[in-house]
Amino acid sequence: MPRTARIERRTAETEITLELNLDGEGRAEIQTGVGFFDHMLELFTKHGAFDLSVQANGDLHVDQHHTVEDVGICLGQALREALGDKAGIRRYGHFTLPMEETLVSTTLDLSGRYFLVFHAEFPSEKIGDFDSELVEDFWQAVAANALCNLHVSLHHGRNSHHISEAIFKCLARTLRMAVEHDPRMPGVPSTKGTLDS
Repeated sequence: MPRTARIERRTAETEITLELNLDGEGRAEIQTGVGFFDHMLELFTKHGAFDLSVQANGDLHVDQHHTVEDVGICLGQALREALGDKAGIRRYGHFTLPMEETLVSTTLDLSGRYFLVFHAEFPSEKIGDFDSELVEDFWQAVAANALCNLHVSLHHGRNSHHISEAIFKCLARTLRMAVEHDPRMPGVPSTKGTLDS
């Protein structure tokens, strides 16, 4: 069965259409109106070996927050839908990734329960015209809607662009590991028999 999902979200603040294929080839079609965010989603897609399409129109005249957070909500919902009952997946993922002077580790459990630990401080408030704090807001929205445990740890880093890029790449690799098929465990990887809650 194809592990795909299409999410449409319409509010007074944003209009978003997101399509995800977990078994893709790293193809990205991203248009959010936020250039740096588009770049982060493109490299997330490439390193995760997913196919991801995002079309977002948001109230950028206010700021970028609603657009970034709502795309995170949609991506989290798409992950839940595409994974179904999660039978046959590895469930857990982890990765440590260097990005020049930066080193980031991320760990994930597709447990059906939400928790985020985000230990990464950015040296600058802005990356171009992008608010650095939106990196955490995005992943909070993803984790809350995917219903997963997500831990992000910055070991060291000086450049805010590198830190953000390392986080997105590292989480792509972590998620890629967690959603992979595990040939030794064809059923749901839980003694409870479910990963819904």
